[in-house]
Amino acid sequence: MSEALFHSTVMTEEEFETISAFVKSTCGINLHAGKKELVKARLSKRMRMLKLDSFEKYFAHVQRDVSGIELMGMLDCLSTNLTSFFREPAHFELLAKVMGELLATNAQTRKLRIWSAGCSSGEEPYTLAMTLAETAGQCGYDMKILASDLSTRVLAAARRGVYPHARLRGVPGELTSRYFTLVQARPERLYQVNESLRSLITFARVNLMESWPMAGPFDVIFCRNVMIYFDKDTQTRLVSRFQDMLRPGGLLFVGHSESLSGVRHNLEYVQPAVYRRRGRGD
Repeated sequence: MSEALFHSTVMTEEEFETISAFVKSTCGINLHAGKKELVKARLSKRMRMLKLDSFEKYFAHVQRDVSGIELMGMLDCLSTNLTSFFREPAHFELLAKVMGELLATNAQTRKLRIWSAGCSSGEEPYTLAMTLAETAGQCGYDMKILASDLSTRVLAAARRGVYPHARLRGVPGELTSRYFTLVQARPERLYQVNESLRSLITFARVNLMESWPMAGPFDVIFCRNVMIYFDKDTQTRLVSRFQDMLRPGGLLFVGHSESLSGVRHNLEYVQPAVYRRRGRGD
């Protein structure tokens, strides 16, 4: 089957609306009309691989695949994963500042639990791990970070924890020396996150629209630059679920482009893109 056939394949409005409605119901991503060409381009790659010559046939294949493998492939294609180490650094500065308070709150259990929801290729949870190591590394607490994403592709990269030197641009030099090991010098320098950080993190595939396998509660939840893909109703439901997952006094961090304006919630505003569950206690 020729490449030209795929390049000329037309996605009808009905096909786009069917696929976008399915994606929204499956994982919450809101593919509005302006995303039609992006959806067409990304799914065409899957169609070429499967030798399918229409979006109707591709969608039927997704629905017939009881293994769920093609559904994951489809969602991998359509989800965007852009991130960096110490992205929006004010959040990590605040986390370091309140670490003493978090530890004091958990003095009886001597546990600290953080969730990086939408962890992409791992830069955020590894930044969280560095923040913990630097501010609470000697406290003797049981500290764990859950790092989840919808995409199995980026989770595999996150688990490896190997990054080209250019991706470490946001990491201070002393932290690079402390927490990364050079594993390849040529043709490009590659660094791997040290086991001291990797041991703090559990990576798992979690669809935020489905039931969650973990019980919580969490002291901190990071869900940044994920809700921009959801409509207000979906955002409201998700924020409510995050609130239920936080212990009283726990913190929710969202992206700076994700104002909760128009989203119903009972969280207390702390600073831009940071909210606290009301109340105190374990």
